[in-house]
Amino acid sequence: MFYTDGQLQYPVRVERPNPVFARALQQAIGGVEGEIRVAMQYMFQAFGARGPAKYRDMLLNTATEELGHIEMLATAVALNLENAPLSLQEEMSADPVGGAVLNGMDFRHILSTGLAALPSDANGVPFDASHVYASGNLAADMYANVTAESSGRVLAVRLYNMTDDPGMKDMLSFLIARDTMHQQQWLAAIEDMGGETVNLPIPNSFPQTQENQDFSYVYLGHMTDGTIPQGRWSEGASMDGKANFSSQVSQPMGGKPSLAPARPDGGGQTQQTSKSGMGGVVGAVEGAIERNL
Repeated sequence: MFYTDGQLQYPVRVERPNPVFARALQQAIGGVEGEIRVAMQYMFQAFGARGPAKYRDMLLNTATEELGHIEMLATAVALNLENAPLSLQEEMSADPVGGAVLNGMDFRHILSTGLAALPSDANGVPFDASHVYASGNLAADMYANVTAESSGRVLAVRLYNMTDDPGMKDMLSFLIARDTMHQQQWLAAIEDMGGETVNLPIPNSFPQTQENQDFSYVYLGHMTDGTIPQGRWSEGASMDGKANFSSQVSQPMGGKPSLAPARPDGGGQTQQTSKSGMGGVVGAVEGAIERNL
């Protein structure tokens, strides 16, 4: 069950409403870096978590916190939309609030919500869960969570730098701080599970003896001039401590793909239903090219 007491996790205040900034805040709600994404990600990771219950409990607690962040941001959007114009006929000359419609306000904040937040990003694209990652592998999910919090913190910092409203800076400084904690939290969970050496490669339940170990720790170069970008990834001990990195120029090990002819009932051209048919077409095309040359 989920409970709420109707109070915000952290104070939200807006001293100078800005409908254009309200649109920018939508990215932190429904964007790929936003709070709906991480709330759903942690929640579904928790719903499917198998193993020690403490990881499920931690995920659920953090998911619930992220729901509170959505509420904070939705409140911030609504406060930034107060006194925004509701029609094109309203005065929109020099006043930054009055000119919001012509200066980048999201029309759906007028047309769809009556000056309230949307479950969408800054371009009005509805949140669709395409970036919610819940693999059922705790280590993989924790690494995905570090990435999610990293991109979320980048976004929050950009929003912080975008506004000069003291209230918005205060709210965003709190969210930035929570992103800091959550990055550390997921990394701590990986360490709690034994760290990189124990958990990598993911899934560690698959025996490495069954993978093609000739390529397990080799950096492959694909530059046309044969050069290989050298760095920590190309020499020295691997991150899991199980081998040493090496590097080599990648070479093709498989031939050109050869598919069977198209099925007669598959909707292709008749020339595609036999190898000789397609060969005749290719030959005719090549002959025409040579004649033109």
